[in-house]
Parts: sequence; C-alpha cells; structure tokens
Amino acid sequence: MSEKPSVLFVCVHNAGRSQMAAAYLNHLSGGRIEVRSAGSEPADRVNPAAVEAMLEEGIDIRTETPKILTTEAVKASDVVITMGCGDTCPIFPGKRYEDWELEDPAGKGVAAVRPIRDEIKSRIEGLIDELLPSGV
Repeated sequence: MSEKPSVLFVCVHNAGRSQMAAAYLNHLSGGRIEVRSAGSEPADRVNPAAVEAMLEEGIDIRTETPKILTTEAVKASDVVITMGCGDTCPIFPGKRYEDWELEDPAGKGVAAVRPIRDEIKSRIEGLIDELLPSGV
C-alpha cells in the first residue's frame, strides 16, 4: 500500500451508495486517504435523497457527478469496495477487494436512505481504523 492509502468505491450508477461512502471517507479521514468513486453505468446525477441524507450529516455532495468506472481508477487504488456492481469491476492482482452488501437507495425517499447512510458511515469508520493506524 502506498504512503497515502487510496480507496475506490464502485456501484452501478455511482449516484447513491458509492457517493455517500466517498464523501464520508473524505470527511472522516481528513484527507489522509485518497478517495475515488465510479459506476459501471453512471446515472445522470447523484440521487437527491442521498444528497439530502448527507446534508443532514453536514456533508454536501450536491456538486458531485457520477463517473464511469475505468481500469485506471482500479489500478490507482489500493482498496476497491464494490456495492452491488457484480462482475463489472476489473480484478487486478495485489489489490484488496471488498463487497459491501448494502440496499440500493435508488427510488427511495430520504427516510429510507438514512439507514443505508448510517450503515455506510459505520463501515467507513471501520475502514479508516484499518487504513490509518493510531497516531498516523
């Protein structure tokens, strides 16, 4: 792993789960982890319910845009976390892969997105503990 660890979050539309995860990791790591997110079939915009749920946490993702998953993004990342993208993520030796089974927030209101957001936050806190040992 590089001096500054890097994480790529991947979901199908890069509009909900991966956007929330990337925003939390940026926010909670204080920039000590390089963060990317992408989707195998990016949506036109970030899910409005995800935006609203994150604003409740004081994190603004209104200016984020869904991005297409590239081989370069995978190669440049130490950890690749998939969220329901199936086999669309390229696999490279030496990378750490995790699949986080999380409900898809697509088409749901903010009340239904909050539990998904909270589960993502909990997982991100654990990931930070793993990637940034105490005192770093």
